[in-house]
Amino acid sequence: MQDSHWALLFEGSKYAERLPIGTEKVIRTVPHETVKRFYQKWYHLSNMAVFAVGDFPDTQAVVELIKEHFGQKAPGPLPPPVIPEFPVPSHEEPRFSCFVESEAAGSAVVISCKMPAGEIKTVKEYKDSLAESMFHCALNQRLFKISRTKDPPYFSCSSAADALVRPVKAYIMTSSCRERGTVEALESMLLEVARIRLHGFSDREISIVRALMMSEMESAYLERDQMQSTSLRDEFLQHFLREEPVVGIEYEAQLQKTLLPHISSAEVAKFAENFSTASSCVIKIVEPRAHASLEDLKAVVLKVNSLEEEKSIPPWDEEQIPEEIVAEAPEPGSIIGKVEHPGIGATEMILSNGMRICYKYTDFLDDQVVFTGFAYGGLSELSEAEYTSCSMGSTIAGEIGTFGYRPSVLMDMLAGKRAEVGTKVGAYMRTFSGDCSPSDLETALQLVYQIFTTNVEPREEEVKIVMQMAEEAIYAQERDPYTAFANRVREINYGNSYFFKPIRISDLKKVDPIRACEYFNNCFKDPSAFTVVIVGKIDPAISLPLILQYLGGIPRVEDAAQPLSRDDLRGLPFKFPESIVREVVRSPMVEAQCFVQLAFPVVLKNTMMTEDIHYVGFLSKLLETKIMQVLRFKYGQIYSVNVAVFLGGNKPSRTGDVRGDISVNFSCDPDISSKLVDFVLEEISYLQAEGPSEEDVLTILEIEQRAHENGLQENYFWLDRILRSYQSRLFSGDIGFTFALQEEGRMKVREALTPQTMQSALRRVLPFPCRNQYTVVILMPKSSCWASVKSMLSWSSSGVSRDAKILAGIAGALVLTVSLWRYSRSTLKS
Repeated sequence: MQDSHWALLFEGSKYAERLPIGTEKVIRTVPHETVKRFYQKWYHLSNMAVFAVGDFPDTQAVVELIKEHFGQKAPGPLPPPVIPEFPVPSHEEPRFSCFVESEAAGSAVVISCKMPAGEIKTVKEYKDSLAESMFHCALNQRLFKISRTKDPPYFSCSSAADALVRPVKAYIMTSSCRERGTVEALESMLLEVARIRLHGFSDREISIVRALMMSEMESAYLERDQMQSTSLRDEFLQHFLREEPVVGIEYEAQLQKTLLPHISSAEVAKFAENFSTASSCVIKIVEPRAHASLEDLKAVVLKVNSLEEEKSIPPWDEEQIPEEIVAEAPEPGSIIGKVEHPGIGATEMILSNGMRICYKYTDFLDDQVVFTGFAYGGLSELSEAEYTSCSMGSTIAGEIGTFGYRPSVLMDMLAGKRAEVGTKVGAYMRTFSGDCSPSDLETALQLVYQIFTTNVEPREEEVKIVMQMAEEAIYAQERDPYTAFANRVREINYGNSYFFKPIRISDLKKVDPIRACEYFNNCFKDPSAFTVVIVGKIDPAISLPLILQYLGGIPRVEDAAQPLSRDDLRGLPFKFPESIVREVVRSPMVEAQCFVQLAFPVVLKNTMMTEDIHYVGFLSKLLETKIMQVLRFKYGQIYSVNVAVFLGGNKPSRTGDVRGDISVNFSCDPDISSKLVDFVLEEISYLQAEGPSEEDVLTILEIEQRAHENGLQENYFWLDRILRSYQSRLFSGDIGFTFALQEEGRMKVREALTPQTMQSALRRVLPFPCRNQYTVVILMPKSSCWASVKSMLSWSSSGVSRDAKILAGIAGALVLTVSLWRYSRSTLKS
């Protein structure tokens, strides 16, 4: 599908013939002499650059190293040839394509308008690039608001500029829509750009976009000394390859601050001219089943062009935006208990409304504060009758407006502020999480306050949109071979419990939006049930009054039931099969693909929990490394392998064993899938019988230590570590003591890690021998239509009756008409 679109996009140029990287046929057949000639022709020192970016104690020493290793190289005998340019011809008439692709990710519309790729070498060119960015940002704001209107033409839509090939860039607008909705979506997309050409943007729209861009630049400026080395490296790389200027964040921030206030609405709106259907435009639609025709697309273009010529497209209708997120400031709470934990550099407080707060100051990033609040009690407490409705609560609430305002309104209210807050209701916990700038901490805490004090009430329009989107997603899952595979894995490994079952259309029709919103409201009502961990660049003198006002100011619920204890939670019903299960899931596919999951049950004994929880991490990395060596480097049959640990099904009680699984996941040629599974079993059996090598153990220790050291410099790492300490079965009230015990357990395992202890852990944590208990589920393609035809012909030659032949032909046709839709989602691990 992409190859065909590429050919249409670059028709008349070299790029239409093939991708620059070449063809598979060349890779498979090229003689080594050709490769050598290519190297001698193009690989010249004068075309080469070496960049070294890092925390070097002595930069001059690095320069000398580069000179030592590269400076003595002699240039080739011939001068380098001129790097050719392949022009892409422009065209006034739009080009159209309708793709019917059963494995496409749903119905979509793509509008691409090509233009010469410009340069940025002067301040004026930089100002133009800022105005262009403002155009796409302002357009995206509108597109989002349209997607949240009654009966929207699309579920999502966005616009961006993209560098396609060296001489050409493109403006690309992409939307996803309901099935049979591509023509309506295309009309709405074209209408909005035409509206901008006729009426431009309002001053308020431009001021919102200006605030958004200033906020992003201010964040980058504040963290200029904490920039990742890879970001700096890439900036120099683009300078070398594309002659993009490298001016430094200080100068660029000053330039933006100077230029942005002087970019007018007219200067921004002029970029809509580049999105004209007369500007080398290519329009593509993708559908799982054919509904729209080329004539339909052409008719829409003519209709919108006529409306624009007649100037009969009305201006954009702006919504009224409230000034304040919290209409009336709450009465601040007070601190009734406070403990310092010097071992982790954190302070813990109990507020007057019962909420527990733990905050830690860091200086890793100057413009980041992250936080998470959690309370025990989630979806596992529900009956089967209520589960489906209540599990939709977060989705419906998010669409209606979790914070008391519709998402399209809140988007404008938060313009220029870096504050994001979200909610999640899981099996055993409900959580809210946020990421904000220290200067916008008040805004983030106001959003949390709104979650607890605002009741989400279902409105017909918003609920209808949510249900439409959910319905499309379910249809996508039902067509998607990978979803059928993941669902079967769930059923086999975790039993046929309603909690692990996928939601069907019949389930969706039973959803009660009122009950869903009522459940969501109750999840975030009682502040005394929540523990909140805050990590980042927080100044207590400024932050504590805000915490007391907006978190401490959340009113206590007088008639609230006693918060659930972790030991009172209802566990999910799941059980790993006690015998070996090997199963193939067959699905219709356009191109034959295969995915394998091999899973083993894991049991962590309560008496060994402190150590084995760390051993599981080491074992998963060991298995991933060794299986990769076998399947990729020894047999050359896979590209990558993933070993994942799932322990999330257990309720977080302080007693009892922890059960879960370790799974090995890879894709491969369907014809050798079973053979590769046997290779994996052989390797794990060998590790259990003989143990890993000393080198294997040292490698795993180094990988873990490096990840740990990097994590110690990241806010999210500390947030996760402190949260896990609160949620640990070791926690009995002293977070500092629990944290120390967990670190002690990690160090104890590291110091004890040898080939023998790893071998012992493999036998203890996994079934031993591993061949005694496991499940294998393999996704395989169903027979193609051609296979069905061949089968029918072979039946014919055997004297099968005419009726049987007709039935066989119908069966082949049915296989062909089953629609697949690659719906992006992970497997059961999510």
